[in-house]
This record gives sequence, structure tokens and C-alpha cells, in this order.
Amino acid sequence: MTRLEQITAQALERVNHDRYLLAKAVGKRAEELSSGATPLVDMDVKKHKATDIAIHEIAEGKLRVELES
Repeated sequence: MTRLEQITAQALERVNHDRYLLAKAVGKRAEELSSGATPLVDMDVKKHKATDIAIHEIAEGKLRVELES
């Protein structure tokens, strides 16, 4: 299993294996990061894609992800 697969598996666990919810959360957070938000993990926005940073944030529990009502 590659490192990215491990991170993705951890992130999926945090959203109860809801791939749709994870995809939405990563997309929303990546948009925020692209607009200048500070990453919650030690990753350089100039060296890493915003989506990669977002999935790491979720996997590490730095962001709480829940369904919008």
C-alpha cells in the first residue's frame, strides 16, 4: 500500500467510509487553501497540491467533516 493509499484510508475512516462526503470535503478545503488559507498540517502549499494537503488534514483529524443540513 502506498503512502497516499494509507492517507486516503485514514481519511475515509474519519468520514465513516463515505467517499462522497470525503470528496466534497477535500474539494471545499482545497478551494480554501487555493484562496490563501493556512494549512493545518506541515506541508508547503507551493510544493504540494491543495487536494493533497486537504486529505492529509482530514486524515490527521485537523478538520471535522460532517454532512451539511
